[in-house]
Amino acid sequence: MHATLQLLETTDFPPIRRKRPDTLQVNLGYRCNQTCVHCHVNAGPNRIEEMSRKTIDEVIAFLEVSNIKILDVTGGAPELNPHFRDLVCTVRRLGVQVIDRCNLTILEQPAQEDLADFLAAQGVEITASLPCYLADNVDRQRGAGVFDASIRALLKLNALGYAAPGTNLVLNLVYNPQGPSLPPPQATLKESYRKHLGERFGIVFNRLYALTNMPIQRFGSLLISKGQFTPYMQLLRHAHQEANLEAVMCRSLISVDWQGYVYDCDFNQMLDLPLRVADKRRLRLVELMEMDLEGNPIRVANHCYGCTAGAGSSCGGALS
Repeated sequence: MHATLQLLETTDFPPIRRKRPDTLQVNLGYRCNQTCVHCHVNAGPNRIEEMSRKTIDEVIAFLEVSNIKILDVTGGAPELNPHFRDLVCTVRRLGVQVIDRCNLTILEQPAQEDLADFLAAQGVEITASLPCYLADNVDRQRGAGVFDASIRALLKLNALGYAAPGTNLVLNLVYNPQGPSLPPPQATLKESYRKHLGERFGIVFNRLYALTNMPIQRFGSLLISKGQFTPYMQLLRHAHQEANLEAVMCRSLISVDWQGYVYDCDFNQMLDLPLRVADKRRLRLVELMEMDLEGNPIRVANHCYGCTAGAGSSCGGALS
């Protein structure tokens, strides 16, 4: 695995500062039932990092005293954490919206056969990875058979009421480019997904998020091995749009790793660039309970151009 931080640290990315946070994004662990080419977490079946019960309780305690009403859980496959369901049930009782970053195929894993029913019963919003609506492209990026398993999962979620009018069960899909290129326009891509998935399979969904591949971890290493890292960074820099700085996710999100340490965003987490306040210490989430982060400078590096290139990219898709 080629490290990319040393290629990204020296930067002229514009300085930005935090707004008041509205989302807590928590990585429950790096274990996953898939090994995807574009994965910026380097997740896979052999990863053992996993958030403990003690740290899960710290997440719950933070949400109890903060004004944050959105918990965005990710991984790996976050559902593989043994405390996932208890976390979801507890914070839903607190009135916190839960977003599950789901890879879809997890719904067919042993001991997860009732997962879809659980998510629907808890009113969990699902943001599901489906990097293309064509089988060959998905299987090339995510592994053989992943497309067919993903379609079965989407049909199961639709049968439970996801994306159906009046149910309040939200199902979003996530697109990633196949290689070192920017995503096409999100609105146009959404219509292509809607037409293809609807006509061929009868699948419906709410929103499509088009995300730029980040030059870090597994995807960054692949770029280096193919001699494409520098050209890809040039592409991102040349496509930078100043207007996207207003809406980048790091301004209103706190990212938490599986050990409970905090970062400005999930990408900084994967580069081990922790959130910093005046005293420069590495902070745990519990230490933020009485801190006001509004106006705090955000740690930036060259990978940040991935969020501001073209129409922009964040956990909620295009920015403009």
